[in-house]
Amino acid sequence: MDTMRERFASVTSRLLDEDPRLAVVLAEIGRDGFADAARRHPHRVVNVGIREQLLVGVGGGLALTGLRPILHTFASFLVERPFEQVKLDFGHQGVGGVLVSAGGSYDWPSGGFTHMAPGDIALLDTLDGWTVQVPGHPDEAEALLRQAAAAGDDKVYVRLSMQTNAAPRPVDDARFHAVRQGHRGVVVAVGPMLDAVLAATEGLAVTVLYATTVRPFDAATLRATVGAADAADVVIVEPCLAGTSTRFANEALQDRPHRVLGLGVGHRELRRYGRIDEHLAAHGLDPRGLREHITEFLAQ
Repeated sequence: MDTMRERFASVTSRLLDEDPRLAVVLAEIGRDGFADAARRHPHRVVNVGIREQLLVGVGGGLALTGLRPILHTFASFLVERPFEQVKLDFGHQGVGGVLVSAGGSYDWPSGGFTHMAPGDIALLDTLDGWTVQVPGHPDEAEALLRQAAAAGDDKVYVRLSMQTNAAPRPVDDARFHAVRQGHRGVVVAVGPMLDAVLAATEGLAVTVLYATTVRPFDAATLRATVGAADAADVVIVEPCLAGTSTRFANEALQDRPHRVLGLGVGHRELRRYGRIDEHLAAHGLDPRGLREHITEFLAQ
């Protein structure tokens, strides 16, 4: 199976052939995947070199001309380093585009903390109007990328990952989808966290909702699901900073007594490179850690 990044390059290259409004902007990273597309469309595949602020600035400029820019690099270089440009060149100027990240929270551990961005979605939450999508499988990534490319002038952030679930799920709308039914509470699994959540909740009487579009947050489905449960207990498991989406769950349930637990990447920096699975275990995001956290929360 190809990775999400490989699927991104192949699908976006085809979209460039199909839609003359699309343009791709790179900052060195990912250029090999677009080599053929750059030869076919030299004016719509732009590599600015290792200049991430310029990456976003060029994307905003292309959007002002009427193009639909797709920008790509590691999440730490796409959202964190050029955040001011994201805020001004897209938000303040009132234009749209598609930011497609790689690396996520710790997808390349040997790259060190400079290549990790667990706080990327939380940072985008300080801005208005961004759709945020977190696919859990290459097929889902393709579907969401196609939607984002055709999304008029919307601002869309697509967070790709090396972590994947075994099978794709439907992502044809922005709703959370129930993949397991129960009555003792609700667990929301975001993107590549689904398989671990399903393993962790095996035998527990909880409903598992699967989310790939997390902004806007699907308050309606969460409210309806919690309303059908015996307990208004919600656990959100995210591949990003722990607690990133808890505010939105609390707002969705603000008119009723409830409890929300946010599980995700901890604030403490893990200074040893390790492997992805070791980072998952250290943050309690492997099935064993998740089950401990979830069962303890539900038993309180």
